[in-house]
Amino acid sequence: MSRHADRQALAREFGATDIVEERGDAGVARIKELTGGLGAHSVIEAVGTQESMMQAIRSTRPGGHVGYVGVSHDVQLPGEEMFFSGVHLHGGPAPVRRFLPELIQLIWDRKIDPGKVFDLTLPLEDAAEGYRAMDERRAIKVLLQP
Repeated sequence: MSRHADRQALAREFGATDIVEERGDAGVARIKELTGGLGAHSVIEAVGTQESMMQAIRSTRPGGHVGYVGVSHDVQLPGEEMFFSGVHLHGGPAPVRRFLPELIQLIWDRKIDPGKVFDLTLPLEDAAEGYRAMDERRAIKVLLQP
């Protein structure tokens, strides 16, 4: 789900077949349309807002899974809706050490290129500007250099 051409292009490069630009109820309806009315089997919520979390949950089919990345910001889950949705919600700290050796090998063998997400490089002292650029969607991810 993206409204930004640069992010859409990167998603397609990583294998996305469909891009949904709609948000909220319209985004949920589009996901349902793409999945024959069922909803997605698995959804990643990586924004951390109330709207993005509810869109993720409502876009997921009963029995499906939402994995949330990072710490959510003041998200409140409606208990009754969660109960009847049948959606599994998973999140928590990432076990980096568990996956790091495999990921480093994939990078070393040039099977993945994590650097593709960096589209802006700034000096370390401009870190605040880097966060602004990401927040304003002027950058996907910022690489800070000494």
